[in-house]
Amino acid sequence: MTIEEAQQEVDSWIKTYGVRYFSELTNMAILTEEVGELARIMARTYGDQSFKKSDLEKDLPDEMADVLWVLICLANQTGVNLTEALQKNIEKKTLRDKDRHKQNPKL
Repeated sequence: MTIEEAQQEVDSWIKTYGVRYFSELTNMAILTEEVGELARIMARTYGDQSFKKSDLEKDLPDEMADVLWVLICLANQTGVNLTEALQKNIEKKTLRDKDRHKQNPKL
């Protein structure tokens, strides 16, 4: 599935099952919540924190998909074409950082 197809599929799902999009500010809050849930799994899987019983049922791919879902909702609501935005962002990073990381002795 392309990013454009994902944006279309999420939009179709919202209009079919979700009635309407939540407001942009509500979705921003939900995105923050979802990123927090992803961070919790990452901290326990790859960091120093131990899992609690309530964390054991969490699924890393599903949490990442939740973040992507809400980001796509926000993009759809604000008229952002994520394919174009990502392409421009990669170009920006390439121009800015093409030599930066290669010259970083910490890497």
